[in-house]
Amino acid sequence: MNLPSKYLEKAVESMASLPGIGKKTALRLVLNLMNRKPNDVLAFSKAFVDMIEHLKLCKECYNISDHEVCSICSNPGRHDHTICVVRDIRDVMAIENTLQFKGRYHVLGGVISPVDGIGPSDLRIDELIKRINDTTQEIILAFGATMEGDTTNFYLYRKLQQHDVKVTILARGVAVGDELEYADETTLGRSILNRTPFESSLG
Repeated sequence: MNLPSKYLEKAVESMASLPGIGKKTALRLVLNLMNRKPNDVLAFSKAFVDMIEHLKLCKECYNISDHEVCSICSNPGRHDHTICVVRDIRDVMAIENTLQFKGRYHVLGGVISPVDGIGPSDLRIDELIKRINDTTQEIILAFGATMEGDTTNFYLYRKLQQHDVKVTILARGVAVGDELEYADETTLGRSILNRTPFESSLG
């Protein structure tokens, strides 16, 4: 793609680096920004700079937050006895949208995937273990129905066996191969409500 300006080309390349955006779409978006008022474009870019500079990870669950502790962990109305373990913040948002879960979360930071070079030591597994205390009754393993999700489920189940907690997984209303962020709210909500003991999946 031949562009008449090196600045335009750099902007298009930056936009095209985002997932799902090709060069043509990137060019269309950049040209749209060019036609906006300078103050609007500056405000647009400042939003991303502010996000990088001020966004935090909750020191309790590792969800995104504007503060040291996120709004879920600081909410006294949430149940302390149940921890839902998810891959990343997108899964927290997906489950919260169902309005079916009132416990706490633990964002693992990914799933075990040897192909991608991600092992247990790359995830927040030790941090999860440290959160288990006398009030913890149930750990929900809420990963997508993928090979990597199942591998992570099994590894965590083995790690959690030494603790006196119930380990459950989502009911398989989520289709095999699907990630939670793509599941519709009704299906995901039912999968949470109808979660099953992990042992039942080992047949």
